[in-house]
Amino acid sequence: MTTTPTLNPAVLITAADLLALPAGPSLRVFDCRFDLMRPDAGQEAFLAGHIPGAGYLHLDHDLGAKGDASALCGGRHPLPSMARVAATFGRHGVGPQTTVVLYDAHGGMYAARAWWLLKWLGHGPVLLLDGGLAAWQSAGGALATGPAADVADLGAYPLPAEPGMAWVDAETVQSRIGRADAVLIDARAPERYRGEVEALDPVAGHIPGALNRPFGQNLDASGRFLPAEALRAAFEPLLAGRLPDQVVHQCGSGVTACHNLLAMTLAGLPGSRLYAGSWSEWCSQPQRPIARGAAPG
Repeated sequence: MTTTPTLNPAVLITAADLLALPAGPSLRVFDCRFDLMRPDAGQEAFLAGHIPGAGYLHLDHDLGAKGDASALCGGRHPLPSMARVAATFGRHGVGPQTTVVLYDAHGGMYAARAWWLLKWLGHGPVLLLDGGLAAWQSAGGALATGPAADVADLGAYPLPAEPGMAWVDAETVQSRIGRADAVLIDARAPERYRGEVEALDPVAGHIPGALNRPFGQNLDASGRFLPAEALRAAFEPLLAGRLPDQVVHQCGSGVTACHNLLAMTLAGLPGSRLYAGSWSEWCSQPQRPIARGAAPG
């Protein structure tokens, strides 16, 4: 008896369920592996072994707008214009009816950025492979080598009447500092949040009033997402009775913040927003206030 693969609240897919999905143009799988210190490492890893049929999305060029004057924010991984995102995914064979599955080898930290961009476009069936490439191999999935196979360019993905996700700029974040109805959640490691170390950006510290929720806390020891109930129990104290749409997520450059945003969606708390420029944009502007040390309380 054939069973329909199950989706984990329309956000995650297991390796077993991905193995059960029929290949074809209605399914596009993307490898999002990356290394902040060696930007070509992800593509090299893709060539050495990837899920058969997968395409590759580069953080700087496909999921970001590095060096593009049309970028919507500053920072290390500027947010591309929606038109650029639409062109990128259309070129990679994604249309409105395509089921998209995303993975990396880093707990979803880069795949979550691709998930956010597709949801910003209003795309419906987009899923993260829970546990990433390691889960695929553990489930008996084979690997292919070499470059991605050619796919039909579908033209630019249709732009939505209303974005499916929301983002904010630095001015909006600054206007919310100290407001009781605002929550800012920083996804960086605690030592970076406290300003004790900073290897990626020129200034250490955090945005005043930000709370710290390192994105890695969304995962269990195997690199899979915690159950939705556990994620909800972790995020609700940060909300302190406020609604998810009062939450803004940030990190170093607008990438791992998407992981927290995805985790809240998985937890049944959708609607929060992304500060796309994040700390790398914030600290590049000398007039912006900076805090150091642990969060109060």
